[in-house]
Amino acid sequence: MGTGTKMVVGTIVVGGLGASAFAVLRAGGGEAEVDTVAVERGEIVDRALAVGRIEPLVEVSVKSQLAGVVRRMYKEPGQYVYRGEPLLEVQPNPTPIELVEARRAIELREIELQQLDRRRDRLAELRDQELASAEEYEDADYLFSEVSLQLQIARERLALLSEGRVTIGDEAVEAVIQSPIQGFILEKMVEIGDPVVPLTTFQEGTVLMTMAEMDELLFRGTVDEIDVGRLTEGMPVEVTIGALPDARVEGRLTKISLTGRDEENATVFPVEIAVVPAEGILLRAGYSANAQVIIERRSDVLIIPERVVRFEEAGTFVTVRLGPEETEEREIETGLSDGISVEVLNGLAEGERVMEPPRREIT
Repeated sequence: MGTGTKMVVGTIVVGGLGASAFAVLRAGGGEAEVDTVAVERGEIVDRALAVGRIEPLVEVSVKSQLAGVVRRMYKEPGQYVYRGEPLLEVQPNPTPIELVEARRAIELREIELQQLDRRRDRLAELRDQELASAEEYEDADYLFSEVSLQLQIARERLALLSEGRVTIGDEAVEAVIQSPIQGFILEKMVEIGDPVVPLTTFQEGTVLMTMAEMDELLFRGTVDEIDVGRLTEGMPVEVTIGALPDARVEGRLTKISLTGRDEENATVFPVEIAVVPAEGILLRAGYSANAQVIIERRSDVLIIPERVVRFEEAGTFVTVRLGPEETEEREIETGLSDGISVEVLNGLAEGERVMEPPRREIT
């Protein structure tokens, strides 16, 4: 047991000597030379990462107000359409009982209308003979007009059920679904022959297509709770598209959710970023992307790698090389950090060289 312990200690000592020798001597010569980095001027940016994807600002689901089956497709995904252009046609597919009820409703209204017409004529004769009042005749005339309108509605309903189109006044109502917006068709959810459930107050209806105005795009994603407290609306953003690695798209933070959610054992907050269209770059809905929110940017400042800085209870220190064999422990004041480099506010001058920390060897 004692022998094993001595062997481990010996290995650690040799490793430590190797690291010291590397830091002091170069392999090619015997001159003492220590690895250092220069204090330089540059730019440092504090960023927060958001992960998400590109989505259109305006996206709609196209639905039908008539039940039936898809009869014809006029447009396909990827096509650009204008408001009011035909997208597809829904052919009514009523059940036998619905057709029977619609036809019988017309017959009942016709019978009722005939009776009211005869009653109105009798009241007109009695009114002329001063045996009936004008008010009684007006009531009968009102009922006749009301049932006439109900008969017209019943006929229009039968026309929609059987033919899928009807003309009401000067306006044609048909089962051709028209584009509600001007934009691109993103996706179609039905094929010819598929059943269509209508959109009503009590049901959502079948989604036939999705459309979007691609002129205005959003980045929708999430930010870790560690960073969300430093964000404010209006901050500039640099967006990197996964499918377009060489493209750089700018944006601006427009929305930060007040409520977080749990994702993979972490709390994240949804954010929205308005994307500024870049010339020559075609963005598609659904592109995965990363957004770097610029929290603070400082240019023409002194910077050094954060790895050469020692953060201790007594202060922040670096080892400055003054000569071939002369060094100085110096306290400095740091500012903005991006996790790799740190801004130097006081304690160092441009061009001074700061020693790298000793390299560690794994044995």
